[in-house]
Amino acid sequence: MLSLFEIAALLLVLSALLSWLNRAYFKLPHTIGLLMMALFASFVIMALEAFFPSLQIYESLSGAIGQIDFNETLMKGMLGFLLFAGALHVDFGKLRDAKWAIGSMATFGVILSTFIVGTGFFLLTKLFGAEIPYIWALVFGALISPTDPVAVLSILKTVKMPKSLETKIAGESLFNDGVGVVVFTLILAIATGTAGGHAMFEQWQVAGPVMASTTGAHASVGVWDVIELFLVDAVGGAILGAMAGFIGYKMMERIDEHAIEILISLALVAGTYAIAQRINILGHHLSGPIAVVVAGLMIGNKGAATAMSEHTQLYLFGFWEMIDEILNSVLFLLIGLEILVLGLAPDYALITLLAIPLVLIARLCAVSVPMKLIGTFKNFTKGAIPVLTWGGVRGGISVALALSLPDNEYKPLILTATYGVVVFSIIVQGLTVKKVVQKYVAPELL
Repeated sequence: MLSLFEIAALLLVLSALLSWLNRAYFKLPHTIGLLMMALFASFVIMALEAFFPSLQIYESLSGAIGQIDFNETLMKGMLGFLLFAGALHVDFGKLRDAKWAIGSMATFGVILSTFIVGTGFFLLTKLFGAEIPYIWALVFGALISPTDPVAVLSILKTVKMPKSLETKIAGESLFNDGVGVVVFTLILAIATGTAGGHAMFEQWQVAGPVMASTTGAHASVGVWDVIELFLVDAVGGAILGAMAGFIGYKMMERIDEHAIEILISLALVAGTYAIAQRINILGHHLSGPIAVVVAGLMIGNKGAATAMSEHTQLYLFGFWEMIDEILNSVLFLLIGLEILVLGLAPDYALITLLAIPLVLIARLCAVSVPMKLIGTFKNFTKGAIPVLTWGGVRGGISVALALSLPDNEYKPLILTATYGVVVFSIIVQGLTVKKVVQKYVAPELL
């Protein structure tokens, strides 16, 4: 068994090696290239195991990867730092101007997508003889519907588009976690027979939504359960983030020393995320992801404008850019290598392939319907609907949530479909979103 240091060293060495190979020879976008090479390496290792079992390469590497709890590594380790780094670069003024559009897609859009995907997935499984209960199909819909902020922000770095459109894509991905978690939590609570979702939400915040029981009677979830969960999760997390961000901003305002201000920003992320997991209101914890996003917006906008010298801005933003690159490299490497230990079910390959267009259709509805309902369509950049649809990338968070599901007869299907959609989303959508922007957005805006 490898030590924690040895596992970290293995991931960093592989990330550096594959990053170098990609840059020197393949020249793909950094994170997409890493994912593709990690997947290729995984398939090569599995092939070697099949033909030369005495080499034991598969056993050694899968044993090392198996020691990593993907859900906990992402949700309790990397996510806070990645979200803060992404939020630093979002223009709060443009975000505020697009608040109704972003808010509608991040709330109503996520809910609409959940039911479209869930219903379609239920019918697909019934058609191909792999029936799962409708409530478990909705669980899949809930975990795959929110766009992944880490994947979206990573891919946005490789594509030039109008700032207003970029802000909408980035803003939606940063803020749809709150609604996504509430929907996922409540539906999974019903599926597992956990009344009201209280215990489920607490488990998700601490170590992922892991439930021991899968057989209880379906829980009764009322309107107040939804409101209560959303208020504590999203609103409470936003308030905590605003308070923490303000404290960090005032501390930076009093000094001009880039090393200390970088340290303050690190403490702000780690401390805010940890506090969110510890605060307990009515049996719920605050949303750490939303808290660090709000804190990042405050430091990246108000802090950069009035509390930092140009010298400090150069170092602080450069530092967080490096943190973002390093953690993204490790994360996308892990997504590719996780295939060695996920236990995917090849029998569900056809359902997984059909789930991909299903998720895209649901995404199209989640973008277009809210915009037309609230009358914001006329305020959108030309080509916004196709770009927002194709640019709504899924990533590691969906995989982490799927991995955290309780062990039952439905998990292999949900996990296989989730991994297939995520890999397609990152590789195919990520590599072609630039062409979609060039086709649908006026060239003079590029």
